[in-house]
Amino acid sequence: MTAEQRRQAVRFLCEAFGVSERRACRVLGQPRSTQRQRPKPREEEGRLVARMLELVRRHPRYGYRRIWALLRREGWRVNRKRVHRLWRQQGLKVPRKQRKRRRLGSSANSCARRPAEHKGHVWAWDFLHDRTADGRPLKWFTLVDEYTRECLALEVRRGMTAQAVSAVLAEVVGERGAPAHVRSDNGPEFIARAIRAWMAEAGLETLYIAPGAPWENGYAESFNSKVRDELLNAEEFASELEARVLAKAWKQEYNHVRPHSSLGYRTPAEFGASSPRANSAALRRPEETTVRAFGKNERFGTGAATWCSGDRLQKPRRPP
Repeated sequence: MTAEQRRQAVRFLCEAFGVSERRACRVLGQPRSTQRQRPKPREEEGRLVARMLELVRRHPRYGYRRIWALLRREGWRVNRKRVHRLWRQQGLKVPRKQRKRRRLGSSANSCARRPAEHKGHVWAWDFLHDRTADGRPLKWFTLVDEYTRECLALEVRRGMTAQAVSAVLAEVVGERGAPAHVRSDNGPEFIARAIRAWMAEAGLETLYIAPGAPWENGYAESFNSKVRDELLNAEEFASELEARVLAKAWKQEYNHVRPHSSLGYRTPAEFGASSPRANSAALRRPEETTVRAFGKNERFGTGAATWCSGDRLQKPRRPP
């Protein structure tokens, strides 16, 4: 029971049974000093609640801890328990998700067995699917740094070809340098010979997780769930252009505004700025990394993907 509820119980005993306050406090175990103490009204309480509600309306999927972190960043001198109390008074609640069962993957390339050790060590990439209001498909390409949780790329097209994927990767590698590893699943987009050839040329070593074990690529799956929950499920895209504009704005907010619980409620950009890129000279600098996009004679397909280069036609093989 809260302090106010205990005060109400003491007053009820006094009125219902005609006993003194001293006796009612003794029966309920309530200190008399607490019973006679009245909470002091805080002038800024109304402004704090108003600002908290504004943040909740802007970020409907944020809980009270993340709202508290945003308030602290704005300069409010408030602790987390106070925000939780006001949160409950306003009847706010984020719908609880079903808790998923955690397992340790059997593959040696899982995020649990080969975790990222520093900034730029391991990147994780994946694809998401959605539709515009007219029912036409949208394909989202996500790329995240597993150590800093930064969103490196969030691109959307009607369909992502090898040229589009290689162009996005080339731009990110050119800005940040090549990572040591890139983790992904065994989907047709990732095992296609064209993509694997480009990544080998760019110096990107692939870490393929075990088939049917998405939990081994946990950082990509966690990031995708945030994109799905806070962007795809919250917005109805009228066109591909609108999806691109909203994706760019959400990426900026995710990296520079949204507090991340696993980073001590710092933003990924803040954590990345304080993290060294590498402790080893094994990684090449951006200017030493050679990247290129696919030529016209190379094509990318799904399922039985093939790579055409000149007059050679090869079928891809799954990694051992």
